[in-house]
Amino acid sequence: MPTFKIKVKWGKEIYQDVEVNTDEEPILFKAQMFALTGVQPERQKIMLKGAILGDTSWEKVKLRDNAMVLMMGTKDEDMPSLPVEKTKFVEDMDEHELNKALEMPAGLQNLGNTCYMNAVIQCLKSVPELKTSLGNYTGRVNLTQGSDAESITAALRDLYKTMDTGSTVPPIIMLQVLHTAFPMFAERGEQGGYQQQDANECWIQILKMLQQKTQPSEESSKSNAVDQFLGIECETEMKCAESDEEPVKKEVEKFLLFNCYIDKDVKYLHTGLKNRLQETGLEKHSEVLGRNAQYTKSLAITRLPGYLTITMMRFQFKQKEAVNAKILKDIKFPVMLDMFDMCSPQLQEKLKPMRTKFKDYEDWLVETAGKAKGKGEATRKEKQSQDLPLEECEDWSFPDDKGSNNSGYYSLQAVLTHKGRSSNSGHYVGWVRQKGDTWLKCDDDEVSPVHEEDVLKLSGGGDWHTAYILLYAPRKLPKNRGGSESMDTSDTTTTPAAATEGNDKMETS
Repeated sequence: MPTFKIKVKWGKEIYQDVEVNTDEEPILFKAQMFALTGVQPERQKIMLKGAILGDTSWEKVKLRDNAMVLMMGTKDEDMPSLPVEKTKFVEDMDEHELNKALEMPAGLQNLGNTCYMNAVIQCLKSVPELKTSLGNYTGRVNLTQGSDAESITAALRDLYKTMDTGSTVPPIIMLQVLHTAFPMFAERGEQGGYQQQDANECWIQILKMLQQKTQPSEESSKSNAVDQFLGIECETEMKCAESDEEPVKKEVEKFLLFNCYIDKDVKYLHTGLKNRLQETGLEKHSEVLGRNAQYTKSLAITRLPGYLTITMMRFQFKQKEAVNAKILKDIKFPVMLDMFDMCSPQLQEKLKPMRTKFKDYEDWLVETAGKAKGKGEATRKEKQSQDLPLEECEDWSFPDDKGSNNSGYYSLQAVLTHKGRSSNSGHYVGWVRQKGDTWLKCDDDEVSPVHEEDVLKLSGGGDWHTAYILLYAPRKLPKNRGGSESMDTSDTTTTPAAATEGNDKMETS
């Protein structure tokens, strides 16, 4: 592998022992220099003996160890400010200008089968507490020294800051640190381009890195922001089905994602989640019987996080074809999710006081909605309450566990979908709730508004985009529940608040 250690002169600065791999495209070296200098890759001019380095080939620049390379370019903060623009009317705007005027967030450029990473980044960005913790992180990207967790945390922080400016971003640094930390994501196909990867695996690995570096809020007992706002805790019992004499083994398990198992009987998310609570036919060695025996494992949630991540277990490995084949079955998921049935009796008791407040609020909504508008009006006001600022809502956490969920109720916040027949092929897209019934389809660099009804159609059943990861936020309870002063009363189109299964308890509007 042709790797060189060179010197880079930028203004008065000289960077020693900068490692360069000429098997990689020059744009990755420019990303490395961006991490060192803050100069965006498109503004870098890198020269050696009069030859200028391009973005795709090292052909003009012949490196050797200890070579002195000259770099020219200006950091963002040193650029002169742009003159004040003249007022531009909507009908005169192009698509980019229109998205900016409509407060469309930034898209992410696809750098070659990197839609899996882009979709994950867009969905995680919808957790404001995680963004706040990232903003407080003071580490920096360091591709030659430091830990992978430090570089990934800093790269995601910097990427979110750039995205907040509203323009499409090429996530070059984020991709490079991800490849460095997890070489499996850097695998290339026969044509030399990056291979498609599993978005669920990317989601997990990024969160594991953030667990090591993010800080919780001051009032939390958790060690990091990921555990505080996304961490699920469960108690498990392992019982031998062939011996009553063997004691039941109890343990505490922690997860960042809760799996929804899919079989022929599962048509709704709630059913698949309940399938997770008990596993039968597990085989392990029995100390009492002195041989392998059948076991049953039961599970109950003892801590619900503020933000609940659910993975639809749609992929199963087929040995013959050596692929993660996809289960296309239609599994309905709700906007409003109730996790009460999945919790331990002790946690259920703790959830009841806040659930009573929600029930009283729902009764008030129905009573005041009026006979003419009926349930649709109540549903509309319920949706509006999810857009209220935190100071106008009741605390959704337990006082002794900030970042937990104290009601068991959730509201759908983001969906990551997959289109195709295998997790390592096809296309991934992120769908994020913006306000009311309006969602944003984040398809790499294209961000466009869609209706909530379109999101609920992502339940599967064909080759269209199918929900793979669901991210639920805490359902908000307005402090002002005796009137509508704190809510916008403008008329909007309503959609059903939940998908139900017969008398399923998930519909809570």
